[in-house]
Amino acid sequence: MKRLFDLFVALCAAMVLALPVVLVALAVKLTSQGPVLYWSDRVGRHNRIFRMPKFRSMRIGTPAVATHLLAHPGAYLTPIGSFLRKSSLDELPQLWSILVGDMSFVGPRPALFNQDDLIALRTGCGVHELVPGLTGWAQVNGRDELPIPQKVKLDEEYLRRRSFMFDLRVLWLTAVKVLRRDGVSH
Repeated sequence: MKRLFDLFVALCAAMVLALPVVLVALAVKLTSQGPVLYWSDRVGRHNRIFRMPKFRSMRIGTPAVATHLLAHPGAYLTPIGSFLRKSSLDELPQLWSILVGDMSFVGPRPALFNQDDLIALRTGCGVHELVPGLTGWAQVNGRDELPIPQKVKLDEEYLRRRSFMFDLRVLWLTAVKVLRRDGVSH
C-alpha cells in the first residue's frame, strides 16, 4: 500500500510541479556555473548506495560532506542556494527517487555515503531495513538541528510506529515545517 501511495502522489506531484521544476532549473542554470542537478551518493534500504538528485544549491567543488561539517557553509552557496534550501525547493528532484523506488515520501532521510557514524547507529537498531524518505519523523522533530544519536532514536521510533496514518501525520507536519522554514540549515 505504501509503494502505491508513493507512486500515485509522486506522479500527481510531478504533474502539478512540472512548471515550478522547470523554473527552478532555469534559475539554477542562470545564476551559477555547472549542472542544474547535484547527484549525491546516499545510503538506501539495506545500506545499498543509490544516487539521489537535488537542485544544486552549492558551488562546484564543495566537499561532499554534511553541511554542518563545513567550516563556513554559506561561502559555498550559489546565489540562489540559500533560497532553495530555506524553501526546500532543492528537494523537488527527489520525486525521481520516489518514482524509481529508491525512496519513499516518509522514512528516515538517506544518509550520505560517508556518514559512517549515522549508518552504523541505524544498522545497529534495524533502521537500515526501511526505505529512506523525502521526509521523516526526525525531520519534523528538529531536522538539521538534531545530533546524530537523537536522529537515530527518532528514526527507530518511526520504525516501531510506522503506519499509513503515521505517515500522513509526518507529511502534514512536514508541510507545516516547510511553510514556516523551521530547522533548515543555511
